[in-house]
Amino acid sequence: MADAQILTELYQVIKQRQTNPKEGSYTNYLFQKGQDKILKKVGEEAAETIIASKNNAKDEIVYETADLFYHLMVMLAYHDIQPEEICDELAKRRREQAK
Repeated sequence: MADAQILTELYQVIKQRQTNPKEGSYTNYLFQKGQDKILKKVGEEAAETIIASKNNAKDEIVYETADLFYHLMVMLAYHDIQPEEICDELAKRRREQAK
């Protein structure tokens, strides 16, 4: 699957891990450690994405952006924010820009 639907599926798995912990799951580890750990990982992955971009390393940019997306999805799940809410906000901004 190589489309945006994977983000929705990823979010569903993350929420499932949040409500039904699975032993050894990295996602569960993040939820157990709490928001500070989740945000630390978001920051780390954002920095790594920036460095990959600065290095003009396309494969690294893709890899680090995937890590960043995952950790952002964990953060959204922590706050019970659906990915669709982000899409709605982006669509709203696009409509406003088109005026």
